[in-house]
Amino acid sequence: MLDDEPGRKRRRLGVHPIVAQRQQKGQFHKLYNDLRQDANKFKSYCRMSIETFDYLLICLYPDLNFVDTSMQRSISAEQRLLVTLRFLATGNLFASLHFEFLLGISTISGIRRSTCKVIWQRLREAVKPTPTAADWLRIVDGFYQSAQFPNCIGALDGKHIRVKKPPHSGSRYFNYKQYFSVVLMALADSNYKFVIVDIGAYGSTSDSRILSASRMGERLRQNQLALPEPSRLPGSAGPLAPFVIVADKGFSFSPHLMRPFPRRDLDVRKRIFNYRLTRARRYVECAFGILSSKWRVFQSSIQMKPDNVTLVIEACVMLHNFTRIHDASTDADLGLNMTSSVSLDLRRPGPPGTAGLAVREIFADYFSCPEGALSWQMDAIRGSH
Repeated sequence: MLDDEPGRKRRRLGVHPIVAQRQQKGQFHKLYNDLRQDANKFKSYCRMSIETFDYLLICLYPDLNFVDTSMQRSISAEQRLLVTLRFLATGNLFASLHFEFLLGISTISGIRRSTCKVIWQRLREAVKPTPTAADWLRIVDGFYQSAQFPNCIGALDGKHIRVKKPPHSGSRYFNYKQYFSVVLMALADSNYKFVIVDIGAYGSTSDSRILSASRMGERLRQNQLALPEPSRLPGSAGPLAPFVIVADKGFSFSPHLMRPFPRRDLDVRKRIFNYRLTRARRYVECAFGILSSKWRVFQSSIQMKPDNVTLVIEACVMLHNFTRIHDASTDADLGLNMTSSVSLDLRRPGPPGTAGLAVREIFADYFSCPEGALSWQMDAIRGSH
């Protein structure tokens, strides 16, 4: 027979004896039902409650369920989802998951890839829809209630996701922190949910350039984000103020993007503005912290090709919002209704950022006047001096 020819490599058929015991010894079959008897252990294992897991499974089931064949039994939708969540929650290598679930390494890789893609496609419109004017107003009210920053539609920042250096990529992925990364650029609301994201930019690219090249940046420049019309700040009879994004000094000014005053020559008024802006901007930093703490795949270098890294980030962003809504949501129908028929012409002549500087002055004046001041802000800036 051909298999007995000298020098010919014998072909392996079937499955490994250890993998063949998946139904008896695999972690899914031995542990899953026991975990469902303990809500705290289940949440620690899957990073979500039993109820949220079940609802997520219902949402994804049509794309994760496969029929058995005469050759083999299919892997259930529950197990596919559990394997993917466990990978995202721990960042374990596929070789480690292979011994836990007794699935082939290539099978686990395929399950992870397909399930992450399904999570992004199925949940995107439900947990991260394109914001409408009413959505922006709810976000504005959330920031005003929690951070006392009016007319704020979100906090913006970029997070570097550590990755293995892609072949033949040169220094494109090498960032200023001295490691290889791709960037997750995100706009977050006051409930630590991601409103708009841009995923996959090179680590060497600055935040300002990423925003400028992103679809969000383009829509912001062209006034296509369905933002509410400018309005006066609460309790103020001063000029109209546009609705703005708060960010750090890594971003360029625009009429809708506020950054802090430079550290040099700061007077009290400017320090108050920087303090108030920082209080609002922290929400995106906290959102990134929650994301990394829950989905620990981000706590070490992701050993994948860039397109697979993008799928992982997309899935985690969707799961982050999904669990914020169903496990830790403080959302309420705020019913905020602020409309104005008066328009504000922000396309004034001058160098780029001139209009943004003028808008920042409006907010700085407001935060230092009786209508916009906080009782503790002077103590806060003295303590940080």
